[in-house]
Amino acid sequence: MQTMKLKFRGGAMLLAASVGMAGLAMSGNVQAQEDKGTVTLAYVEWVSTVASTNVVRALLEERGYDVKMSSLSGAAMWQALSYGDADAIVAAWLPTTHEDYYAKVKDSVVDLGPNLEGTKLGLVVPSYTEMDSIEDIKENPDALDGQIVGIDPGAGIMRLTYDVIDEYDLDVDLRTGSGATMTAALGNAIKNEEDIAVTGWTPHWMFARWDVKYLDDPKNVYGGAEKIHTIVREGFQEDMPEAAAVLDNFHWSPEDMEEVMLMNLEEGTDPLENAKKWIADNRDQVDEWLEGVEETQQ
Repeated sequence: MQTMKLKFRGGAMLLAASVGMAGLAMSGNVQAQEDKGTVTLAYVEWVSTVASTNVVRALLEERGYDVKMSSLSGAAMWQALSYGDADAIVAAWLPTTHEDYYAKVKDSVVDLGPNLEGTKLGLVVPSYTEMDSIEDIKENPDALDGQIVGIDPGAGIMRLTYDVIDEYDLDVDLRTGSGATMTAALGNAIKNEEDIAVTGWTPHWMFARWDVKYLDDPKNVYGGAEKIHTIVREGFQEDMPEAAAVLDNFHWSPEDMEEVMLMNLEEGTDPLENAKKWIADNRDQVDEWLEGVEETQQ
């Protein structure tokens, strides 16, 4: 975030300073304050994580923190947190998807609890597809050109999908890529009314844009509903109690997240500016998150 430096002379300086102080009296709990230090947020370039991390960034910047964003792979995100190179993440899918990551670093991080509930993982197909269950893929793998389209190889859903292929004895390959390449493949298939299966999760903007469905998972390999947790490095709550309280209070719904994700998909839009717009449009809800935060100020 760039800071504009203004030069004033004589009485104009005093007048401008008075106006500037008045400008700090913003609505709700918004506090444009002096710099309180730097908070580093680690994240993965998933559309969902970009949305949530920028909302948290905007909230912390409102309260006077300098926020740095660190884009990493899933494994590196957790490692940075455990080493203290990052202060927080708001993208921990527990208890299943990030189970392995969390197990390796749990003694050097602190789980602040869920910031979103109602998640789901699975294989997603267009609703016009005749397949309704993962077991149906075994009967006709050629319908999918012998592949399931996935995302980046470090994602937990990819590990689970390899397990799905083994458990259901599917004669298909799992294609790695990114969230963007996965949704591009899905969109192209739907445009041409072709069959496709992709690794999917809720919340995701694909469910708002297209008519798609999950394949049933009778063996429950993907597990039940999960929650997305906020995790901070060990010692962060003591070092920056107010920032930690903001992170602890942050909690929204899949519908909230999907709204911001769709905003971010518009060509040329800035995720941080979209986060600020969403906050302004949902000020009452955001102010509820910030109730009591003043009590933890340093």
